[in-house]
Formats: sequence, C-alpha cells, structure tokens
Amino acid sequence: MSELPLADLKVLDLTRLLPGGFCSLLLADFGADVIKVEDTGLGDYVRWSPPYYEGADPSARSALFLALNRGKRSIRVDLKTDAGKEVLIRLARHADVLLESFRPGVLDRLGVGFERLRLENPGLVYCAITGYGQDGPSRDRSGHDMNYLGLNGILGLTGEGDGPPVQSAGQIADLGGGALTALVGIFIALRERERSGAGQLVDCSMFHGSMAWLAFVAADALATGGWPHRGQLPLAGGLTCYRPYRCADGYVTLGALEPKFWRTFCVGVGREDLLEHAFDPPGSDVHRAVCEVFAARTREEWRAFASEHDCCLEPVLDLDEALESELVTSREMVVELDQPGAERPVRLLGLPVKLSRTPGDPTRAPGPALGQHTDEVLRAAGYSPQEISALHDAGAVAGPGAAEAARGSFMSAS
Repeated sequence: MSELPLADLKVLDLTRLLPGGFCSLLLADFGADVIKVEDTGLGDYVRWSPPYYEGADPSARSALFLALNRGKRSIRVDLKTDAGKEVLIRLARHADVLLESFRPGVLDRLGVGFERLRLENPGLVYCAITGYGQDGPSRDRSGHDMNYLGLNGILGLTGEGDGPPVQSAGQIADLGGGALTALVGIFIALRERERSGAGQLVDCSMFHGSMAWLAFVAADALATGGWPHRGQLPLAGGLTCYRPYRCADGYVTLGALEPKFWRTFCVGVGREDLLEHAFDPPGSDVHRAVCEVFAARTREEWRAFASEHDCCLEPVLDLDEALESELVTSREMVVELDQPGAERPVRLLGLPVKLSRTPGDPTRAPGPALGQHTDEVLRAAGYSPQEISALHDAGAVAGPGAAEAARGSFMSAS
C-alpha cells in the first residue's frame, strides 16, 4: 500500500468530545500524526462515557472513544503549570496544525494561545472550534449542537407545521458546522501557507458553520422577503411529492421532485389524475390521496415497486438495517478494529472519502490509552530521560493509568 496522503502532517489536538475529535479523526485516518493533548485528570470526557441505549453492552465504552480517536497518540499535560505550558510550546514548534475547542481566550489567558505559539512557529495553522466564534456578542456563552441549531433557524424549520421542532439524529452543528467546516478551513490555510510560508488562525463557529447549510433557504427568503415556517419548506415537508410517508409496516421516502419522477410514480400507482399536483401542500386532498396510496403496501412492496419504477422512492431503515445493508457493506462503511484488551474487534464506521490512489486507512492503529504516548512524544520533542522524569515528578505531565481512580461519566451523576 502506498504511503498515506497526510503522512507528513503533524497535528496537536487539544479538543474534547465530538467536533474536534471528528475533525482530527479524518486527518488521522489519512495518515496524519495526531497527538491528542489531554489533561492530567480525566482527559477527554468521551473516554468515560458509557453507552446509553437500553440493553447495550457495557464493554461498548471503548467503541465510543474509538469512534473518534483511532490512530491517534495521547500525551497528558497540565497546562496550568509553567513546565506544562513549555511542553506545549515545544511541541507546537514542529507542528503543522493545532486544533482546540476551548471558549475564546482560554489558551490566551494560559499564555499558550495563537499569538504566543506563532512566535515559536510562524507557519502554524491554529484552528479554534467554538460555539459562536472568536468575537461577537455570544463568544463566551456555553452551548451544544441543539442550542446552535435553535438560534440559527435550522431547528425552527425542521418538523411538521403543526408539531414541535424535530432534532436530527446526526449532530448537524457539531459535525457539519464544526468538524467539517474546520477541516475545510485547515486545508485552505495549509494551501495558502505553501504560497506565503505563514500560518494563520482558523476561526470556526459551529453556529455560523451550520447556518451556512441554509444557503438555498436563506437566499430565497432574503431575495423575496418571504419568511418560511416549519412544514412549509419545499425540501423539508412542504410538497406532496417530496416527503416521508407511512406505509403498511413502517415508512418510506418519496423524492419525486422532478416532473419525470413524479410522472413515473403516478403512472406506476395508477393515479394519473395526480400528475398536475406534485407541489400541492401537506393537508391537501392530493396529499391525503397519496397517503392512502402508500398505506396500502408494505416497505418491501414499495422497495420492489421502486426497482421497477425509477421515481426516487426508498424505505426508511432503522439503524441496524442500514448498517447491515449492501449499500453500506459494499463500500466498506463498517470496519473492524482490534483494540488491546477487547475480547473481540470493535466495529466502527469507515471512511466516507474514497481516494483512488492513496486511500485512507481507518484500521491502521487502535485508539490510545490515556497518556499512553507521553514519554514517547516528549523524547521526540528533545526531552532527556532526566527532564521527562522531572516533568512527571512536578505533575506537569502524566503517563497512562493515573486517572483510573477518577473515572466517571460526564453524562451521569457519578
């Protein structure tokens, strides 16, 4: 196998939980040396988060951490100590990217923010993922995915017109507005560095990043002055031809937006009388007629129908059905990863980006134990054995195992 495409990229990841972890996961899967900089206490909270589904196997704890941290290395540093700050500064001198998700100004107050680190490494690309950005009226407010979507209009527009806002099963602001937007910003900054030789600050706001997902909706509203309400958006429940429908034993999705697909559907079900009414709203006579049509057949019958009639019609699958489907397995979107201490391989989602010549490898290395690579990383940074020992004695760094007594879940009362 050829060398992974990001094998020469060095990344310091100071983030916790989902947005930063997913961003650096994609970098690691394509070969970047991602050093996970954790504190000398619990480290990244996701390490201690148990599965929260009823009947779940408690050993799945490792899968939650692995989902974001396979292929990375872990070092534990106390950035509240002078020696710990010096460790980060020394590591940053030879890094290409630093990724952090603290509230704005936290690392500046510790003396290891962007302005300080770029004095040591002018080429450093410093990416800060925050809720609301580095400036503005809400820069210091706490928040999570749902809060950002509630404030930027996405949540308020999602769901049926006569019902409450509906939360997405995927974290749109965390992943789309945070992780993926940060990844794009990092690569733009790295590309520009090839020309200028200088790094820069990538200011990534989950609120603003996910708001950009309303590109079509906002553009139309701003141009026309017409403000949509929940249930009225053409691509979010406002059209009879583009909606989920209940069938005899579940749900299906009809995406017959183009006239050719709507015609195929209507002719296929023997309802040519509906041909001129694709864009009728929910609650209309046409919508009720289509509901009756779908209710008369099962998901499997509709699947068979869609195989004969090309009209953008597919079943709504439960997660277990989706993960076992040929659509997923044929593209290696579920992979197995051996993890030390686990009784069996851990199954995780694979890589959504497929490169023809230099593909990534999501199974190249397991997730690190907390502080597993502390001494290894310090040696590579030029610390002598005596200096490393002194750092441990001073509590500026820590190796693996010391946080076991403090184990708990940030999602539980323990």
